[in-house]
Amino acid sequence: MSKLASDTAMVLAAGMGKRMRPLTATQPKPMVRVAGKPLIDHALDKLRDAGVETAVVNVHYLADSLEAHLKDRSAPNVVFSDEREQLLETGGGIVKAADKLPDPFFCLNSDNIWLDGPVNAFADLSDFWDADRMDALLLLVTHKAAHNFNGKGDFHMDTKGLLRRRASGRIAPYIFTGIQLISKRLMRDAPDGAFSTNTFWSRAIEEGRLYGLPFTGHWFEVGTPQSIKPTEEALSIGW
Repeated sequence: MSKLASDTAMVLAAGMGKRMRPLTATQPKPMVRVAGKPLIDHALDKLRDAGVETAVVNVHYLADSLEAHLKDRSAPNVVFSDEREQLLETGGGIVKAADKLPDPFFCLNSDNIWLDGPVNAFADLSDFWDADRMDALLLLVTHKAAHNFNGKGDFHMDTKGLLRRRASGRIAPYIFTGIQLISKRLMRDAPDGAFSTNTFWSRAIEEGRLYGLPFTGHWFEVGTPQSIKPTEEALSIGW
């Protein structure tokens, strides 16, 4: 197996999970079960299988239950970033956890489910990573391989992997999977408080330092209760 670019991943698990209601009325979204196990365990198992040693998990909504579920996990080792006082969104969340993160680090959403292609997602990102050119490398998927997804897409990508955003009212061929590899250079001069990672991405696009990598597997958006059953059916046949 190729050497990973990082031994640590930030797992974003602090959100309110409003789109997953009513299932999130009494549990955080990462604890919603799909195919017999909580969403966050799908993500952490992928990290374990890829050889990532540490997962920094941020918590806010119903944080106690998430911490209790993960406290005995050893692979990967779980470190918590506490956002109980204020939900900081994606950008603010990684900034708050910065002292727990090496350079570079993987970052992924806690509700991600995917089936790897010939190479696992983290090894794929590591093989393409170039710290001299990149502030962040986003794992992207085509519409054909994005299951339960009905949006217009997120990015266009040139032949070198440089990204630009979808224009308003247009369709873009690539969708962000929620998985990325981040240089701490991306996080410089961060705003205070809550903000989206999009703030960092916009600057990186302007500087020609936001790159993408097409994913070779299948990715499932599990954002609503209605998306759970088709995801489970797809996982059962193993695509």
